[in-house]
Amino acid sequence: MTRPDSEQRTRGKALMKQVYGWNIDQVEGSFVESTVDHLFGEVWNEGKLSVRDRRLILIGLTAGSGLEDVTGLQLDAAVRLGELDADDLRTIVVFLAHYAGWPRAARLNTEVEKIIARIPAAEAAGAEPDVP
Repeated sequence: MTRPDSEQRTRGKALMKQVYGWNIDQVEGSFVESTVDHLFGEVWNEGKLSVRDRRLILIGLTAGSGLEDVTGLQLDAAVRLGELDADDLRTIVVFLAHYAGWPRAARLNTEVEKIIARIPAAEAAGAEPDVP
């Protein structure tokens, strides 16, 4: 178990905020500790790939695996954090259709259009789009 005041925990919490745009205040339980300390404190920090690069890899993997909930979470975070826009999302859907299959792309397209529909409403209100 990593100490709550360790550099690894601090690094993990900071990267989770960068990836998802929210703070994680309580880190309790071995699964959450592993997520913060190892996944975000080490894996997301390793090498030269940017958060956007890693997110695109994750979007492709999750879309191709039929994990629409994870894909939607990543797409939503990317839009909220300014990494991707509506045109990017639609391009991803068409691109992935050719590699992950049309049925999965159709489900992804439904999620993408929901995310896109939230963008103008949030911008008009001066707030970030709602997290699903």
